[in-house]
Amino acid sequence: MRRSAARRDPGAVALMAVVAASLLAAPAPHAVSQERNGSTRGRDLAVTVYNDNLGLVKDRRTVDFPRGGSDIVFTGVAAQLDPTSVHIRPVGKANFEVISQDYRNDLASPDRLLQRHLDRRVEVRMKGSDVRRGTLVSFDGGTLVLRSDGGLAVLNRAEVQEITLAADPGALATGPTLIWRVRSAPSGPQPVEVSYLTGGLTWHAEYVAIQEEPASTLEIQGWATVENSSGETYENARLKLIAGAIHRASGGPRPPMPYETMARASDMANQKLAERGFSEYHLYELPDRATIANNEVKQLGLLHARGVKVARKFVYDAEKNAEQVMTTLEFQNAAASGIGMPLPAGLVRVYQRDRDGALEFTGEDRIPHTAKNETARVAVGGVFDVGVERKQTEYNQVSARVAESTVEVVIRNHREQPIDVTVVEHAYGSWEIVRSSHPPRKKDATTFEFSVRCPPEQPVTVSYTLRTRQPGPEPR
Repeated sequence: MRRSAARRDPGAVALMAVVAASLLAAPAPHAVSQERNGSTRGRDLAVTVYNDNLGLVKDRRTVDFPRGGSDIVFTGVAAQLDPTSVHIRPVGKANFEVISQDYRNDLASPDRLLQRHLDRRVEVRMKGSDVRRGTLVSFDGGTLVLRSDGGLAVLNRAEVQEITLAADPGALATGPTLIWRVRSAPSGPQPVEVSYLTGGLTWHAEYVAIQEEPASTLEIQGWATVENSSGETYENARLKLIAGAIHRASGGPRPPMPYETMARASDMANQKLAERGFSEYHLYELPDRATIANNEVKQLGLLHARGVKVARKFVYDAEKNAEQVMTTLEFQNAAASGIGMPLPAGLVRVYQRDRDGALEFTGEDRIPHTAKNETARVAVGGVFDVGVERKQTEYNQVSARVAESTVEVVIRNHREQPIDVTVVEHAYGSWEIVRSSHPPRKKDATTFEFSVRCPPEQPVTVSYTLRTRQPGPEPR
């Protein structure tokens, strides 16, 4: 119990001590045989973490089954688990029938215990050894109301030294608990596996890219960052990470989002995550087991590649940055470059060595999921000595459904050497380019671009006229 709670309710500590004794004395259901005072010996944990605040926990334990009906009690489960996703199954030759399944998170706080004892007999020991007995009628943060033969007594909780509860009205959990009512023909220990989905588990990728002189190669180190705020620690667990967007039905119950501030930890293990395809996703598996503590951020090695060939390009895309030409680094995600594995979406931080050998931060960008043999593009930062100006110079409504607009992009290169700039433009719906100063190249249904050679101190103008057509027939 937290000290702050004890200050608010001086009788709380005594109440909890008395109630704990009564609970220990009460007959307990059949429980997991390996679980002794919170120990996790005998457990076999496997955790699969997804990108979007979702984890799958598989918890295998051995249970002592008596013949006939009994209760299986699992504590040490995630506080953010989705009760509707819980599944229990026998392992190997074990065989039992599940009659009912309960999830309890009814924590044994002093007020919760008092609420369970409304209209029941209690004994209250006040400071100074005065003892009051009666039926608990009501309570709040400051008072208790007891009914006895002498009438109603209003007691100041600040003066309460100890409260003895007459009976346990039903077990209260000290943490999230799963309980199954089962029926088993044979008796003895049997292995079972419990699986469930939980919120509070997520992972994402981060990359460090070091640009080596003469800026033609990269050293790339990737990390998988696992965040756990699910309310449970997973000790010595087999860990898998799934990259990709899992489709989930709308309207159903959802695990709550993480709400606690996480302490940061780092595991710079030499073991790297092994990647393989799985269904329509990509799965990354840690070769060795790991412990994922609650409220911990753990970093695991994803990849490390040296000598990755990189091309430095100048790109102007007004939808991303209308004011500047950006420096973009492009590299092939291929085995020949030292990578050749699907790259999970994540943040890439780029550093470059100065002539004194020191690393300097030059920018960062996010990459999407990048398949093997595809090109990864990282926008590093604005080009200081290249100016750009974009404007629409004309607009013509050709008909009720057809319009034409003319756009000009002026690039001014103030460097000593010529540069090549890729001008990226976007259009939506049904469109075509009817005139342009430079040959356009269509990239996809909404993107086209121009490759422009820009000599020093000679402004270059890229212009084009775009015709767009709204769907449907022309009105008569």
